[in-house]
Amino acid sequence: MFRRLTTTQLVVDAVAGGVWFLINALPAGWNPGPVLLALGMGAVLGIRRLAPALALIAAWAVALVQVAVGGTPLPSDLAILPMLFACAAYGTPGVRWGGFGSTFVGAGVATVALAFPSAIAATLRGRWPEFAFAGGSLLSNIVVVGVVFGFLVTAFLLSWTAGILFRTWRQSRENRSAAAEAEREVVAEQERTRIARDMHDVVAHSLAVVVAQADGARYLRQKDPDAVDRALQTIASTARDALGDVRVLLAQLRHSQADGPQPTIGDLDRLVEQLRAAGLAVRREESGAPLPLGTGQQLAVYRIAQESLTNALRHGDRSQEVVLHLGWSPHGLDLVVTSALPAHAAAVGSGHGIAGMTERAALVGGHLTARPQDDRFVVHAWLPAPAGVAA
Repeated sequence: MFRRLTTTQLVVDAVAGGVWFLINALPAGWNPGPVLLALGMGAVLGIRRLAPALALIAAWAVALVQVAVGGTPLPSDLAILPMLFACAAYGTPGVRWGGFGSTFVGAGVATVALAFPSAIAATLRGRWPEFAFAGGSLLSNIVVVGVVFGFLVTAFLLSWTAGILFRTWRQSRENRSAAAEAEREVVAEQERTRIARDMHDVVAHSLAVVVAQADGARYLRQKDPDAVDRALQTIASTARDALGDVRVLLAQLRHSQADGPQPTIGDLDRLVEQLRAAGLAVRREESGAPLPLGTGQQLAVYRIAQESLTNALRHGDRSQEVVLHLGWSPHGLDLVVTSALPAHAAAVGSGHGIAGMTERAALVGGHLTARPQDDRFVVHAWLPAPAGVAA
């Protein structure tokens, strides 16, 4: 029966109910009847979102008591309009359709209260109730009653319909959000699968080198101790690189044979030349002392640079230069790609490419941001050096 609301929503609704009570109680001079009716309608307004069913029941209770004592509709009864909106927007199917039925029945009850203000009391005294609009012909009075009923039904239906439209909009927004989240998950999973293909040959190569060097060292330890030291150094270096790659694969990503050797940082020059040939002005900058990165990290550097430059070629302003900067530090690499945004740039940041680059960086222990800065679009990836190298 009770919905979960935020603290802000609860406070706003409680204040709205209290203010509504005061607005209607003060002009009535604190007469017991109008004050009690204003209190009831203030309560209806205050709980309409928290408990739509209870608000509907309370509104009917107040309205029936008001009619029973011969009271005419008061300004405080206007709280019925937001109550009907809440029933349609937040209520269960039963409450929603109960609110719909109340638009007609409630309009009829209100019309009776207006046309026969003392109907109940007169009936209890055994007298025929007097018609409130007496003075004209019977036909004219009937027309007036019909107009009043039609006006009330229209007002109630408009409130209820507005609630239905709000409910539809809210559900549509939630569905779009869920679909976007599902799409992001699919993109991430597809990128993991592609990374698994890329890493397969790298890990297999590293382990093959370790095995070959270990076998060779076992045979050479008696004849050439220096060769054993060199073999052990190679094993340690290769195993350190492979360890970083194995961590990438710990998530049980699917393995499949890649078609050829994987690109490394050394292939960035070829990538830059390809994009220059395609018409993109690229300037490559490098600062700091380069560090030996693992194969997984080099692959991430290449793929992130490739995706960023390709996006600049497709979506950026080709008349301005794109800067590819590799900033080395003792602890890792800052990869920054800066490109010019076109004059009428559309919204960026929702494509699959950025999700893939973010996943690339995260799987090697780094992070990535991609966002507009002034009139430029900046992709900034931080990729840490292997633990042994950084230390």
